[in-house]
Amino acid sequence: MRYIGGKALLLGHIIDTIKRETENVESVIDIFSGSGAVGNALKANGYRVWSNDFLYFSYVLARGTIGVCREPAFKHFDFDVIDYLNDISLENTAYPLEKCFIYNHYSPNENCGRMYFQNKNAVKIDLIRMQIEDWNTAGLLSEDEYYYLLAALINAAPYVANIAGVFGAYLKFWDKRTYNTLHLERPRIVETEKEMLCTNADYTQILGERYDLLYADPPYNSREYLPNYHILETIARYDDPELYGVTGMRDYKDQKSVFCKKNAVYHAFETLIRDCKSRYLLISYNNEGMIGTDELSELCRKYAAGDSFRLIEIDYRRYQNKIPNRKAGLKEQLYFLRRNEWDT
Repeated sequence: MRYIGGKALLLGHIIDTIKRETENVESVIDIFSGSGAVGNALKANGYRVWSNDFLYFSYVLARGTIGVCREPAFKHFDFDVIDYLNDISLENTAYPLEKCFIYNHYSPNENCGRMYFQNKNAVKIDLIRMQIEDWNTAGLLSEDEYYYLLAALINAAPYVANIAGVFGAYLKFWDKRTYNTLHLERPRIVETEKEMLCTNADYTQILGERYDLLYADPPYNSREYLPNYHILETIARYDDPELYGVTGMRDYKDQKSVFCKKNAVYHAFETLIRDCKSRYLLISYNNEGMIGTDELSELCRKYAAGDSFRLIEIDYRRYQNKIPNRKAGLKEQLYFLRRNEWDT
């Protein structure tokens, strides 16, 4: 899925840095998991992963992929569950249209003018989401199966959404993708015997855990994540939230990031680096973030063991050469260090 600051194109650099700069790393905390791309890559490379994010839909994506270590069997069903959900309709269920939250609030109808989804896809999102919940309530799904299906739905929704990239606003004319029919793909599961852990917590609650390496990809600028993905959060929670404004925003006052606040970002980074109890720390950032390269580098050196600090910069245009308005000087950065307390 398209995700602000997504690392899909930088995964090779992240994995290579870990392999080159560390010794005997078997376990990694991905403390701001986002779309789950890094956590899934770490899992595929044989690491034991703890994936965390304080946004619930991000937790769902991680729990339904990273947290699933065997292909779900769906032993309580005598039909293919994904195929069934892809064929679901009002005609073959008993769900009434008035219970369809996404349709009633994010698709044009007599009570709503928002154009996030064409009617058919909005209704289908609702039907799939309600069916998954009903199966789970009836005890027909294991925890792995429940989150696997939710992750499939969360991943599918953006591909039929009438947006430029995020859900902060909808387009005023229907994009051609919105005429496609919502289709669930089977999440790719890396099978492993290693234990994976997924949590939905504030980053400060995880810092004291002693894994071999902690990977952090915090927000770069003042754009809060939840307003840009509020519909995915609502699909994941399906909690009938009170909505606000033209875009139907859910309340997010308790889900704001200190990394998005100019007057708080330095303290947030110092807390991250100082209180990290993992042996190694790897931070993704860029050179146009809320905190400058020199300032963040100095913070890393302050808490790094010996001369272990490394700053690796990657020219962003190498990966975005089809986007002409990217600034030529924009660089993705990796800040690596070994923690001081491990130097004894």
